[in-house]
Amino acid sequence: MPITRLNHGVLYVRDARRSQKFYTDVLGFSTVVEHSGGGYVFMRAPASDNHHDLALFTIGEGAAPSEAGQRTVGMYHMAWEVPTLAELLEMRGRLSAAGVLVGMSDHGCNKSLYAHDPDGLEFEVMWLVPAAHWGDAEHQAIIEPLDIEAEMRRFAEVGLT
Repeated sequence: MPITRLNHGVLYVRDARRSQKFYTDVLGFSTVVEHSGGGYVFMRAPASDNHHDLALFTIGEGAAPSEAGQRTVGMYHMAWEVPTLAELLEMRGRLSAAGVLVGMSDHGCNKSLYAHDPDGLEFEVMWLVPAAHWGDAEHQAIIEPLDIEAEMRRFAEVGLT
């Protein structure tokens, strides 16, 4: 039986309601179900057909920052996909306005924005280049600066934005 996709991510956060507000206001997620006392929140991405894409569990304000990748093993980030470069450009504005955008990269096969949630957990918002346009980038680990406007011009020439 093959795996078809990542179904959802689950995060331990200091305050699920604070994270719920962030994911609603900044990324447009909607709440599917939440604990009346703030213990957990299950959320769905705006264009998702999934029951939930993200679950948040409160562990309290005394929780230390994640040391994953520094002193401990753990997850680096989750990536949320948008269907067009225009929507990636719009998301750059939203992340910038929220003061959470920390980086932008051109990975050849995908164009990516990186940001931090209220607990400092990193996430990615990305546009996946159609496979027909991957070329040699499919088998390379590319990390270049991202110029979304230039990519929009480049992909507009082939009818993709």
